[in-house]
Amino acid sequence: MIGNDVVDISQSRLESNWQRSGFTQKIFTDDEQRCITNTNDPETLIWLLWSMKEAAYKIYNRQTGIRKYIPKKLECTILFKGNTYCIGQVICFDNLYYTKTVITNDSLHTIAVTKLSDFSNVVETDKKLILKNEFGLPYIFDGSKNKHQEVSVSNHGRFEKTVALRMI
Repeated sequence: MIGNDVVDISQSRLESNWQRSGFTQKIFTDDEQRCITNTNDPETLIWLLWSMKEAAYKIYNRQTGIRKYIPKKLECTILFKGNTYCIGQVICFDNLYYTKTVITNDSLHTIAVTKLSDFSNVVETDKKLILKNEFGLPYIFDGSKNKHQEVSVSNHGRFEKTVALRMI
């Protein structure tokens, strides 16, 4: 399974005042809040954690059918963070999701998967091919293989990403 989220940094600065009272307490766990407080770049870390939660939630929603606002139930751990990418994991109840985020000056793009090996099978796909099931979840139908392929769509500001796992 796959989920993704993209954050347009310029757009987030226009739309959200992450420095307002109560923002971090409402969205982030105590451990995540400590990381935000102790970093030299809280803005990037906030949107990184947000993006990780959103990408993982898309998988959780597809797995369970549950649509609920639960950001503090999605617990992020950053395993590695460089200047241009980050590797992490998100735990939501008993579910573990792996994340990889590409970081640029303009955006953050996070992909979440349920198996580490799936990262090597991630492909960007054409949004024009997407259909939606009865629950509104996006997929592509491959007629040659007679298979439905789950996809994840994310857009924010100037950016849009549509990703899937390569059909094998």
